[in-house]
Amino acid sequence: MMKLRDSMKLSDSTLTVLKNFAGINNSILVKQGSKLRTISVAKNILAEADISEDFPKDVAIYDLNQFLNGLSLHQDPDLDFSEESYLTIREGKRRVKYFFADPQVIVAPPEKEITLPSSDVCFQLDSTALDKLLKAAAVYQLPDLSAVGEAGVVKLVVRDKKNDTSNEFAVVVGETDKNFTFNFKVENIKIIPGAYDVVVSQKLLSKFTNTNFNLKYYIALEPDSTFE
Repeated sequence: MMKLRDSMKLSDSTLTVLKNFAGINNSILVKQGSKLRTISVAKNILAEADISEDFPKDVAIYDLNQFLNGLSLHQDPDLDFSEESYLTIREGKRRVKYFFADPQVIVAPPEKEITLPSSDVCFQLDSTALDKLLKAAAVYQLPDLSAVGEAGVVKLVVRDKKNDTSNEFAVVVGETDKNFTFNFKVENIKIIPGAYDVVVSQKLLSKFTNTNFNLKYYIALEPDSTFE
């Protein structure tokens, strides 16, 4: 008889996290337990989230978007993990066999937790500011997002840093007594909409922590960033 713990449903919030993670890396190695982690193939974005479900075993999914699109064909499917090599998606009389990938072919995050080498600048990013910055970047086709500290304030600016006459859109997000320019690529800000506490290290790494969910992103900065 199948043990109940081998069967589970995925909540809407977990599906939202998985959709977001598919934008960072379309393959994922889900480890046994209730934490999801992924890393981009270029290894410049790492994301982790605590979820309400408890995966009964490690599961390697090669094409996460395809898997999620498959789930969306069902109203309220049960996922049955009792077989070794595949997952059964069950709903009513329907059954789908979804075969697992070889974990070796998936770029997965390192086992050990990441810690920022230093916490040099901290600010809060509310959901409206984040939304407006990313929309402005899309409208004006601006590739760069910079956190700039000057004249006592921290502002986030979307711009094209290679072009002195590019459009700019800026939002003040905090105060500082330091001077710095921390540069990100807009395409690396693949975070779920919401409010974030942001910590940036001059060693070219940042941490975005969602203020409502246990969700964190570690995003690398561009090497031309400066900190005085």
